[in-house]
Amino acid sequence: MAYEKLEQLYEGKAKKVFATADPEIVIVSYKDDATAFNGLKKGTIVGKGVINNRMSNHMMRKLEAAGVPTHYVEELSDRETAVKKVSIVPLEVIIRNISAGSFAKRFGVEEGIVFDEPTIEFSYKNDDLGDPLMNAYHAVALKAATWEEIELIKKYAFQVNDLLRGFLKSVGIDLVDFKLEFGKLADGTIVLADEISPDTCRLWDETTHEKLDKDRFRRDLGGAEEAYQEVMRRLMGDAEG
Repeated sequence: MAYEKLEQLYEGKAKKVFATADPEIVIVSYKDDATAFNGLKKGTIVGKGVINNRMSNHMMRKLEAAGVPTHYVEELSDRETAVKKVSIVPLEVIIRNISAGSFAKRFGVEEGIVFDEPTIEFSYKNDDLGDPLMNAYHAVALKAATWEEIELIKKYAFQVNDLLRGFLKSVGIDLVDFKLEFGKLADGTIVLADEISPDTCRLWDETTHEKLDKDRFRRDLGGAEEAYQEVMRRLMGDAEG
């Protein structure tokens, strides 16, 4: 099916969203812009848009095949993808397998502690407030989601974690932690939305523990472009999809 971009509906920190002739389908266009610390730090990671688009689609196809419903419809080009139009549930869902980042800082522990089982946390998706942590009771009180929706989101999130950890481990990458967003279709069905990429996942080489994700930009480590390319190369090689 040929989808054509109509008017721009939205521009975020990493993507633009365009309408199509089908009211239930939008086109997402990935940018090379990079931000950190809720947009306080800005820059560019050359080629990031292409890598995030292709890697995210690759992962969404694998997850869909394994029974996780997603918003993915069709990859249109290196930077653009047709997805189902969703209303985003205003919960960022963070799964952690190893201590790092804000978790290590918040609890005063070193990075690199491997947890016996993954943890899950929610933050309220609101840039103005700095995406504050919230629990399920807060989410229900604010009508961000119902109890049933939260249980389903948790189920999918842990399922995604199991699948992604396996995919990444097979190419020598540890999935440290990652952020997911979910959306609702017009009929209320919950699906995985947004993206799965080195922007939204913390990825370490399993042997050297070298960081292969946005932390290279966030922490001024250099080599962000090369790290993103390395993840893409390992996951996808020369093969499509």
